[in-house]
Amino acid sequence: MSFRKVVRQSKFRHVFGQPVKNDQCYEDIRVSRVTWDSTFCAVNPKFLAVIVEASGGGAFMVLPLGKTGRIDKAYPTVCGHTGPVLDIDWCPHNDEVIASGSEDCTVMVWQIPENGLTSPLTEPVVVLEGHTKRVGIVTWHPTARNVLLSAGCDNVVLIWNVGTAEELYRLDSLHPDLIYNVSWNRNGSLFCSACKDKSVRIIDPRRGTLVAEIEKAHEGARPMRAIFLADGKVFTTGFSRMSERQLALWDPENLQEPMALQELDSSNGALLPFYDPDTNVVYVCGKGDSSIRYFEITDESPFIHFLNTFTSKEPQRGMGSMPKRGLEVSKCEIARFYKLHERKCEPIVMTVPRKSDLFQDDLYPNTAGPEAALEAEEWVSGRDADPILISLREAYVPSKQRDLKVSRRNVLSDSRPTSAARPGTSTAASATADTAPSSSLVGAGEAGKLEEVVQELRRLRALVKEQGERIGRLEEQLGRLENGDA
Repeated sequence: MSFRKVVRQSKFRHVFGQPVKNDQCYEDIRVSRVTWDSTFCAVNPKFLAVIVEASGGGAFMVLPLGKTGRIDKAYPTVCGHTGPVLDIDWCPHNDEVIASGSEDCTVMVWQIPENGLTSPLTEPVVVLEGHTKRVGIVTWHPTARNVLLSAGCDNVVLIWNVGTAEELYRLDSLHPDLIYNVSWNRNGSLFCSACKDKSVRIIDPRRGTLVAEIEKAHEGARPMRAIFLADGKVFTTGFSRMSERQLALWDPENLQEPMALQELDSSNGALLPFYDPDTNVVYVCGKGDSSIRYFEITDESPFIHFLNTFTSKEPQRGMGSMPKRGLEVSKCEIARFYKLHERKCEPIVMTVPRKSDLFQDDLYPNTAGPEAALEAEEWVSGRDADPILISLREAYVPSKQRDLKVSRRNVLSDSRPTSAARPGTSTAASATADTAPSSSLVGAGEAGKLEEVVQELRRLRALVKEQGERIGRLEEQLGRLENGDA
C-alpha cells in the first residue's frame, strides 16, 4: 500500500501509441529534403498535406485522409511557389484552406477543392508579399477568422488579413536574429517566439510591444522551440551548454527561473512539441529520432510528469498532429500523429485503454471547434475571445465549408485580378463578405471606378502618413533647438 501512494494518479499514465497497419499508410511520397526544422506535414479532419520534393520550384501534396496506400507519382500537387516550400498550416476555421511559406519570400493561401485535387493547383487565392528573405513559419490565428502570421529569415513577423490581402502589423525590430518558431496563446492576444539569440519573447502583436523576455531560456546554441499552454504558461524545448536536450516550463509572472527543467538525452535533432490543451499533455518528437515522448503538465511539483515513450524503428523526417475534432472518440483515441519517413507517411494512434464503449467525458472535455470566435476586424479593434468549443459526444461531423472570401476591392487594387476569383471557385462566399461592397453586386464599370477610388484612398493614406512623419521629425528638431541641444 505504501508503494501505491507514491505513484501519481493520472488517467494518461497508460496511454499507448500504435502505428496503423501498412494499408492505412500513405506510400511513395517523396518527402522534401530541405534542411529546415518545420514539421513538413499538416493534417485536419479532411486532408493530409505533406511538403514534397519538386523540380523547379516548391510543392506540397494534399491527400484526402481516406486516400491511403500507394500514391501515384503523377498525383497532382499544389505547386505555385518558385522556391521550396518550408512550412504549411491548415486554417483552423476552414478545412479546405491552407497557407504555405516558401524560400521565394512569399506566403500563399490556397483553397483546396472539397474532394481533393484532380489537377495541379497553381493559382493561390491570394499571394502575400512583404518578406525580403525566405518565409519559414506560417501559423493561423486561433480564434479570429482570416488572420495569419508569417515569420521570415529577415527576422520580421508579419500579420495579415487574408480576407483583404492586407498587411495588418509588421514587427521588424523585436528579433535580432533568426526566428525558430512562433506560437499563439489560447485566445490569440499574444504570441511567444523562440529566437537564435537564445531568448524566448512574449509579444503583443497589436501594440507591437515586448511583454516579457526569457534570456538564455536554454544555454545551448542549437534550435529551441517555445509554445503557449492553455493557462498562459510557456513550455520550451532546447539544448544545454553540453548539448543535452532539455524541456522547461515557465511562469510569465516570474521568468527569472524555470518552474521545471528536465534533461532528456544527448541526441542532436530539434525537439518539436505538440500540445493538447484539453488533456494538458505535451508530445515531444525529435527530428531524426524514432520516438515520441509524452508528458503531462500539472499544477503540482515537478509540474512536467513523464508518461511514456512511443518508439519505432524508423527515424522521423517530420510530424503532423490531428486536431481533436478529427479523432475517433469511440476508440478512446486522444491523439493521432502523422509521421513522415523518407518515402511514406505513417499515422500513429494514441489511445487510453478503457473497457467501456460509452463516451468517456473525462477524456473528451469540450474542444475547440471550427467556428471562428471573431472576425479579423474585431480582433484588430482590440477584442479577444476564447475558441468556440464543441462537444465530441456525438463524434464530430464536418460541416459544409464556405470558400475563403477575399474582398475584390483590395485584391483588384493590388493589381492581381486573378487572385480575386478564379474559375471554378464559388463567389457565393465573397457575396457575403463583411467588407465593402460585395463583388457579386458590382458591375464591370463600377468595379473600375471602385478600383480608382481605392487607389486614390491609398495615395492619400500614404501622403498623410508621410506628412505625419515629417511633422514628427520637425517637432523633434524644434524640441532640440528649444532645449539648446542643437
